[in-house]
Amino acid sequence: MRTIIGVMGSGRMLSAQAERTAEHLGRLIAENGWALLTGGRAAGVMDACSRGAAHAGGLVVGVLPDEDPSCASRWVDIPICTGMGDARNAVNALSSRVVVALPGGAGTLSEVALALKAGRAVIALGWDPGDAMRAAGGALLRSAETPEEAVALIVEELAE
Repeated sequence: MRTIIGVMGSGRMLSAQAERTAEHLGRLIAENGWALLTGGRAAGVMDACSRGAAHAGGLVVGVLPDEDPSCASRWVDIPICTGMGDARNAVNALSSRVVVALPGGAGTLSEVALALKAGRAVIALGWDPGDAMRAAGGALLRSAETPEEAVALIVEELAE
């Protein structure tokens, strides 16, 4: 069975740097043989990370808020249509062995909180999710500044 690494983050337009970071992370996840899981939409972190993983020959799973697979990123191999709206964030968090969280809004914070509550390791890549998340996450919440650092932390977590 493949290890699933979830990547969560903004579903909005990204800066050029944020897009490069997400795409690079997706590529590194695929190169390590892990399956990538995102929110699946053709926007923001979901699309950029999926593109990077797909270009590296990785398996990309998209857990969609809608019932319609046409809203999926074209880089998603397996669209999972939930019809659950934001409630699908629980599926994202619980299906991932490790969650990497890039900058985002309330949806990203909910995924981080759900992952931490479920005992999943979370790596905040390039942002600070705040005092409340740090207090709730303890040792499960770690930080990275680059995709390479995030992947090194994933490797450490999977070895434990």
